[in-house]
Amino acid sequence: MADPSNLKIDKDKVKEAFDLSNFDVNAILRGAQLTLVGAHRALQNPAIFTNAHYKQAAIAVGAGLAIRLAIAIPIIIVKVLLGVLSYVTNLDQASWDDSLVNGLDLLANHVLQIPLFLMTLMRYVTPTLDDMFMDSLDWVDRTYVSKHKHESPDNLRDMYYPNLRQYKQKDGSTHSKSSAEAVTMFVWRFVRKASISLAVFALSYVPYIGKLVLPAASFYTFNKAVGLGPAAVIFGTGIFLPKRYLVIFLQTYFASRSLMRELLEPYFARIHMGKEQKKKWFRSREGLLFGFGIGFYILLRVPLLGVLIYGVAEASTAYLITKITDPPPPPHATAQEQEQFLASQQVWRNKHEFLDLSLANLDANLTEHSKDETRRKEL
Repeated sequence: MADPSNLKIDKDKVKEAFDLSNFDVNAILRGAQLTLVGAHRALQNPAIFTNAHYKQAAIAVGAGLAIRLAIAIPIIIVKVLLGVLSYVTNLDQASWDDSLVNGLDLLANHVLQIPLFLMTLMRYVTPTLDDMFMDSLDWVDRTYVSKHKHESPDNLRDMYYPNLRQYKQKDGSTHSKSSAEAVTMFVWRFVRKASISLAVFALSYVPYIGKLVLPAASFYTFNKAVGLGPAAVIFGTGIFLPKRYLVIFLQTYFASRSLMRELLEPYFARIHMGKEQKKKWFRSREGLLFGFGIGFYILLRVPLLGVLIYGVAEASTAYLITKITDPPPPPHATAQEQEQFLASQQVWRNKHEFLDLSLANLDANLTEHSKDETRRKEL
């Protein structure tokens, strides 16, 4: 006879596998709302309009133009060659020429994510994006104090900027101060992801099995990222979606995740978590980060202004950080205090309180709100 305790463990594992709490619709919508609220808050900061940032904005617009040209030139060349070829042979009855042009556009903008790669690479060329994050974090702290100036200082949350600015800055992925190593690791991550995307894209054209390649790849990735439940839904839906729309959907999801990781680099360059700790940190906040990332990813695709919007997204991330993390301890805190802080951040502790707030009340004092909620439950 089967042990009842073993059956209970199995049920718990199944329940955990299909748990959607970290990727629920409410969290995704709140993340999308924070895209707009964070951008509005960042643009209210007068420090963002300094000469250095104006110069960076001009460079960003120029870079945006260069990125669009870099992507458009190969497609234009192919169109010109097809135009020349049309004088030699009749292409009116053929469809492969249109498929080739559309395929190149899909490959550059969605499969390889070249625009996002080139925009993100700017982080390693200039420190302005990191400065925008820290300036915005300082502004968010000061705005918070101003909004709660009539409350007792004892009830206010601790500040983020004063302690975080004192932390030694290292690359969040390599924990190295070497710019060359950081760039190398970034390029390697892009090449590895691009190679996998190309391989999957190519396999999707294999007869008979090609139709299952993209749904299977999506199932594998979603299962690792957000669990079996969402992965099963995506797999079932993906079988019936046209290939182009499935590619765009999948690559948009992956690109938004990559974008969020890059936007959070100024934070993780100072708060040094291990690989497993970061994995738990992201998993706990998966839905909200997806909503925030997808909002800015869509805005980044605006021609020419996309790179400029990237700077706004970085500044907005400072506002996001104050909603999904606790203020860091001072850098001179003991090793035990530092470890306790890192351990406490693996789970988003005020998640339910924050998701229940109205849009007009996002700056509510969640610390006090959590205390009231705890007392209410005890009664």
